[in-house]
Amino acid sequence: MDVAELGAALRARRKSLNLTQGETADLADISTRVLSDLENGRETVRLDILTAVSSALGMTLSLQVTGT
Repeated sequence: MDVAELGAALRARRKSLNLTQGETADLADISTRVLSDLENGRETVRLDILTAVSSALGMTLSLQVTGT
C-alpha cells in the first residue's frame, strides 16, 4: 500500500463514520492540516500520527513483511 492508497483508506473510513476532518483531527490530537495532508498523500507518514489517526477511526495497524 502506498501513501496515496493509505490516505484514501483513512478518508473512506472517516467518511463511513460520518466524521469531519476537524472531528477526526481532534480525536487524534493532530491538526486538521496534517490530517488533510495525510488523506491526500502529501504527508510523510509518521508512525505516531498514523497510530493516532487509526485509533481515532477504530482501525488497527499491521505490518506485512514480504520476501526479497
